[in-house]
Amino acid sequence: VQRMIERLAARVGRRIDRAWPLVDFRLADGSRVNATLPPASIDGPTVSIRRFGQRRLRRVDLLRAGMFDTTVETFFDYCVRERANILISGGTGAGKSTLLSALAESISDDERVITIEDTAELVLDQAHVVRLESRPANIEGEGRISTRDLLTNALRMRPTRIIIGEVRGGEAMELLQALNTGHEGGLSTIHANSARDALSRLETAVLMSGVELPSLAIREQITSAIDFVVHVARSAGGERKVVQIDELAGLEHGTVLTQPIFQVRAGRLVTTGIVPGFVQDRRDLATTLPAEFFRPVAEDA
Repeated sequence: VQRMIERLAARVGRRIDRAWPLVDFRLADGSRVNATLPPASIDGPTVSIRRFGQRRLRRVDLLRAGMFDTTVETFFDYCVRERANILISGGTGAGKSTLLSALAESISDDERVITIEDTAELVLDQAHVVRLESRPANIEGEGRISTRDLLTNALRMRPTRIIIGEVRGGEAMELLQALNTGHEGGLSTIHANSARDALSRLETAVLMSGVELPSLAIREQITSAIDFVVHVARSAGGERKVVQIDELAGLEHGTVLTQPIFQVRAGRLVTTGIVPGFVQDRRDLATTLPAEFFRPVAEDA
């Protein structure tokens, strides 16, 4: 097993030995491999392979699986086309990247899209897609390319959209600055247990950038950069569903205000009746969603 790990890692230019007994890399078919050696893994070498289907799940597949309904799909399509900045939160295996790919289907084919990931997973349909992937240091400890480095460089590539596979660290600072300086329509994911927790984790990620900013300044950056937080969850039975869509509504006494646009009620994701400020600001557009779109289900009953 150890020889197999070493050969696989060497094939993609990654290092693993007793001095550095951990490695994470991508195979040619897109599968993600994580391997460990002693002394990191006490009982011997381990290999974990995360395989993906040969055909990626599209929006129609998620609709059929019940991840969201046609009303939510219409809302997602509107927000992406109108260049809302969306942060998708959820736990491990909740379907964040899958939902991210589905939302990206609404991006116009004439837009230049740059994706940034630790391990390339996103497959988009658009013609002008530039895929960037981070890289760890080599055996000499050199050559590391971080997500933060890629994002800084991507801003010089005249992107129409920037998609970050997952926000984990200091790149959060550059992302917020980019979204606040004209790079609208950004999409990203973050590990979190709720939409509110996602904002706290994003604030923590900004602090990891090493830039000393007061919490109030960071929260102001977050509220002006992010329009919606979409939370997805995986049930005990394995079903993945969108369970909440919140809009960031500003600051009050240093606390980020959010208003729920869609919530789960009686097992269904339904509108709360609140018309998002993002939609109201675009009432002069022909594609603006009508107020009736947000009529609560209880009123219909």
